[in-house]
Amino acid sequence: MKAYTQYLWFNTEKRQEFINITPQVEEAVRESGVQEGLCLVNAMHITASVFINDDESGLHQDFMEWVEGLAPYGRDYTHNLTGEDNADSHLKRTLMGREVVVAITRGRLDLGPWEQIFYGEFDGKRRKRVLIKVIGE
Repeated sequence: MKAYTQYLWFNTEKRQEFINITPQVEEAVRESGVQEGLCLVNAMHITASVFINDDESGLHQDFMEWVEGLAPYGRDYTHNLTGEDNADSHLKRTLMGREVVVAITRGRLDLGPWEQIFYGEFDGKRRKRVLIKVIGE
C-alpha cells in the first residue's frame, strides 16, 4: 500500500471565503501514484472547513447566508468571553464539516458530475493548512 501526504496553506484576505481546491487535490493524487484508493482532505484548523458541493456562486452565497443566520458574527457567545471573537467561526465549521474522503479510481478522484472540493474559511486573514492524505495501490 502507498501513502502520500501533502499540505496546502491558506491566508485569505477575507474573514469568510470559499476556495475551490479540487485542482490541487487532483494534482496530489497524480503525484501519489495511487490508482485505486482513498483521498482524505482535512481542514487542520478549528475555524475552517472542507466540503464537497457545486462550484456555483449563487449556491456559495446561499451557504454564507445560511451559516451566518445560524451562527451570526458579533453575537455574545460564551466562548468570546475568553478574549476571542470567533465563536461563530467554530460553529460554522461544525455546520460545513471538517473533512471529505473521496474514492480514487484509475488514478483519478471519483467525484460526481458537479462535485468539487472546497476549503471554507470562517476566521481568515491568518495562515492555516489543509491536509491531503492519499492511500491505496
